[in-house]
Amino acid sequence: MKRMHLHVSVPNIDQAIAFYSTLFDAPPVVVKHDYAKWMLDDPRVNLAISSRARAIGVDHVGIQVDAPEELAELATRLKAAGNITVDQEATTCCYAVSDKSWVTDTAGVRWETFYTMGDATAYGEDEVIPAPSSAACCAPKAAGC
Repeated sequence: MKRMHLHVSVPNIDQAIAFYSTLFDAPPVVVKHDYAKWMLDDPRVNLAISSRARAIGVDHVGIQVDAPEELAELATRLKAAGNITVDQEATTCCYAVSDKSWVTDTAGVRWETFYTMGDATAYGEDEVIPAPSSAACCAPKAAGC
């Protein structure tokens, strides 16, 4: 089953945690000094926020999958759409280890499709690159933004 993913850059992590916890009537499942994540079932969404000195607002959107086969299917569809994709294997991003496929849509919005294999102790700073209008979380360096 797939889950929508949104990553929002916020100016104040504590205020944003309070806001989203109230909005969703649930605490985040991951809290770090610069990052928080909610894994909600209603609506089925993976919402991540961070205060990583990027432009404030939506950083990127994506689709999280439950199996590597689902990721392969999505990556194949992205490639068939004619967009340049960048694949990553076992990359550390947002305190997790994931396989990913990145693409930028026709409006310049960064999309991340990913399968998460486990947690990580680091955010994954070495993977951050500039996106068309901001720095996308852990977007691959070869994305050609």
